[in-house]
Amino acid sequence: MNLHTLQPANGSVHKEKRLGRGEASGKGGTSTKGNKGGQSRAGYQSKRGHEGGQMPIQRRMPKRGFKNPGHVEYQVFNVGQIDHLVEKYGLQDFSLENLYMNALISRTAKVKILGTGELKSKITAKVNAISEKAKQLIEAAGGSVELV
Repeated sequence: MNLHTLQPANGSVHKEKRLGRGEASGKGGTSTKGNKGGQSRAGYQSKRGHEGGQMPIQRRMPKRGFKNPGHVEYQVFNVGQIDHLVEKYGLQDFSLENLYMNALISRTAKVKILGTGELKSKITAKVNAISEKAKQLIEAAGGSVELV
């Protein structure tokens, strides 16, 4: 096989339909688009999600529950995880910048520390929120807490 001998498979290449080239072509007049209506006209575009007049799915489905507009989503870390992360990444302080630099959170994430587990190392925590138990555990280990 050489580059100059390559050919498409038999039957895979064929001439395109030439529409609107007179009645004798078999595809003149309406150019296979049918009579009247939006789809037969130039510049027709279907709207995304349009179901031809049928009630759209987003209106048929029942809406349930309550979406609180003031809800704040936190990236949660337990006190038990902090020791492991400090060892693994060599963190001096548990801050948003350090967590972002080590790809543990996204740039806009808010961080909250919860009080599950034990803490051995002395750290400085600079986070958005912290539970009361976690604050006591960090301060008992000789660390400090600063809310950002």
